[in-house]
Amino acid sequence: MKLTAHPELLELLAASHALGTLRGGARRRFETLAREQAPVRAAALVWQGRLASMTELQSPVVPDPAVWTRIRNMIDAEQAQLALARQREAATAAQQRKPAGGWLGSLALWRGATAAGALATVLAVTVGLNLRDQLLNAPAVQYVAVLSDDKDAASMLVTFDPKKRQLVLQRVGGFSEGADKSLQLWALPPGGAPRSLGVLDRAPGLRLPASEADVRAVPTLAISLEPKGGVPSEGGPTGPVLFKGALIEKTI
Repeated sequence: MKLTAHPELLELLAASHALGTLRGGARRRFETLAREQAPVRAAALVWQGRLASMTELQSPVVPDPAVWTRIRNMIDAEQAQLALARQREAATAAQQRKPAGGWLGSLALWRGATAAGALATVLAVTVGLNLRDQLLNAPAVQYVAVLSDDKDAASMLVTFDPKKRQLVLQRVGGFSEGADKSLQLWALPPGGAPRSLGVLDRAPGLRLPASEADVRAVPTLAISLEPKGGVPSEGGPTGPVLFKGALIEKTI
C-alpha cells in the first residue's frame, strides 16, 4: 500500500504507532512499510520526536521474563561448573586414598564427574548461544533527524551509520532546488557557530563522512539554500535555512 498517497491516514498511523495504540498485525505492517518507504519512516520519526519528552514521565517498566531466564541460565551454568570442579577434586582425593572397592569405586566417581562435566558443557553452550542471540538481536543505537520546514513538512531523513562512519541522507519531500542553487547541510552545535557538513547533490540518497564523536556533539542539523557548489564553512549559511531538525538518539 502506498501510504504517501493518503497523507491523513499516514499521519494517523504514525501518531498511533508513536503512542503505542497501534497493535498486533497493524503495527507490524506499519513497521514493514516504514522500513521499505522513507516517507513513512520519516512520518514515524516525526511523531516519535514530538512525543519524546513525554516518555521521560513514564513509570518504571518491569523487565521482560526472558531477562530473568537468561540470568538463571548463567547462574545454573556457573553452579554446574563449580559442581564439576568439586567432583574432580573428590575423584582425585579418592584415587589418592585408594578406597575399598578398587577400580569400581573410582569408576563411579569418574562417571559422576563426567556427568557433571557434560551438564556443565550443555549449560555453557546454551548460555553461550543465548548470549550470542542477545548480541545479535540487541537493539542498535542510531542517530536520526527528520529535517522539516516551518510547516512541519518533512523534507530530509538523516541517519548515522556508525560502522561506515557516514551520515545517510534521503530526500522524502518534493522540494527541488534550482539549477543555479545547492542545498548545504549544517551542524548547529550548542553555543558555537554553524559548521558545514557538506553540499548535497540531487540524488535521492547521499552519504557524507562523519565520526560518532562529531554526531554526538551536534544536537541540531539544518539545510540552507546556497549558490551552486555551496559556501565556505567559516562564514556560515548565506542563504535561507529551509529545513531544520533535532538529531536524536534512537534505539531500534
